[in-house]
Amino acid sequence: STDLTSTVGYDSIIQHLNDGRKNCKEFEDFLKERAIIEEKYGKELINLSKKKPCGQTELNTLKRSLDVFKQQIDNVGQGHIQLAQTLREEAKKMEDFREKQKLHRKKIELIMEAIHKNRNLQYKKTMEVKQMCCCFLPCTQPLLLLSCLSCFWQLFLKLAQTKSALEDTDRSYQQSVTTMEKIREEWQNEHIKACEFFETQECERISYFRNALWLHVNQLSLGCVQNDEKYEEIRKSLEMCSIEKDVDFFVNLRKTGSLAPAPVVYENYYNAQRNVTPARSPAPVPISR
Repeated sequence: STDLTSTVGYDSIIQHLNDGRKNCKEFEDFLKERAIIEEKYGKELINLSKKKPCGQTELNTLKRSLDVFKQQIDNVGQGHIQLAQTLREEAKKMEDFREKQKLHRKKIELIMEAIHKNRNLQYKKTMEVKQMCCCFLPCTQPLLLLSCLSCFWQLFLKLAQTKSALEDTDRSYQQSVTTMEKIREEWQNEHIKACEFFETQECERISYFRNALWLHVNQLSLGCVQNDEKYEEIRKSLEMCSIEKDVDFFVNLRKTGSLAPAPVVYENYYNAQRNVTPARSPAPVPISR
């Protein structure tokens, strides 16, 4: 700004840096919330795989596939819990980075606040002295005219005092302007250094934020790849599942014998009774007398 005492440009920079810090905090909170979700999801998967029956009476190869299935679901749950911990660590790194930038920036802000205060005070003082000079100068003109028209000693004395005061005020004004210029140069140099520092911080923040987001996406992708590897184990186990083997295994496990029952033959008891000839009574045996 052309106004020496204005801080509109500096304030705009500080506001932008604060907004950047806020954005980092929002991403940090996002990671923390995602970690809570991942941890809860992982625990639910583990509880599901351990507590919920899933084909517990199956036999042989399909049973092995189901065991692999439940174990890999448990592993997926563990993976989500590990991802939650990783996300918390990344959030902590973002928090440390954000606080570190805040601490470093605070030092520069304190320097700038002090130099702004000193600059404004000196500018105010310089303007006050300048105003005094402007007030003295008109007073000397009528006094000079009166000195030419009269010989009153008091008028000459007053004129001399006024001139002396004017000269002292002018010297003070010159010194104040000189001091003001030194302070202005110092402020300008410090302002440039502050802007360069803030620009470096902003570049670091954008770079760190970008890398953190990239890393987060890679972590999610890695989680998906690891999950797919676990699911691939399930698919491999299912490929080993044999319908014929499971049926044979069940037969061999539960078999009760190798021979089938004999056919049931019809026996006609009714006709068999009709065709039977009545038996003759035996002849009486003579009794000896």
